[in-house]
Amino acid sequence: MSAASLLRICAVFAGLSVTGACHGQHSPANHGGPPAGAAVDMQGGPRAFIDNPNGRAFYALSVATLKPGAPPLDMAAYEAKSFAIFRAMGAAMGMSPEGMQDHLKAIPRQMVQIVKEDPKVLESFETFADALVGPK
Repeated sequence: MSAASLLRICAVFAGLSVTGACHGQHSPANHGGPPAGAAVDMQGGPRAFIDNPNGRAFYALSVATLKPGAPPLDMAAYEAKSFAIFRAMGAAMGMSPEGMQDHLKAIPRQMVQIVKEDPKVLESFETFADALVGPK
C-alpha cells in the first residue's frame, strides 16, 4: 500500500473524532446522538471505530468483492453496499447515518486501490484494519 493511500484513509478515520458537526445535524430529538457541534467520543480511537460489527461487515464485503478470483468488480454495487454499512455504523454510533456515509464515501474506492497495490491486506481482519487505520 502506498503511503499516500494510508495517509488519506487515516485522515478520514481520524476526522471522526473532531466534532459531531462533521456528520450532519445531530440532536437528541432527531437521532438520539450528541447535539450539533458536540465532540464525538470514539471510545478507543480509530481501531475501536473499525473493530465493531459494521467494520467487520465492511471487511467481509471487501474480501468477497476484491479478493483474487472474485468476479469482476462492480464498483457501483460495492459502493452501494459499503454505504449501507456506513449508514448502519453511523446509526449505531448515535450519529447521522447520512453524515457517516458522506464522511466515509471515499473509502470504497481507496480500498480498491489499496488491494490493487497489496492484496495481502485482505488476508485477515487485522491486516485489513491496519491498512485502514494503522497498526495497534
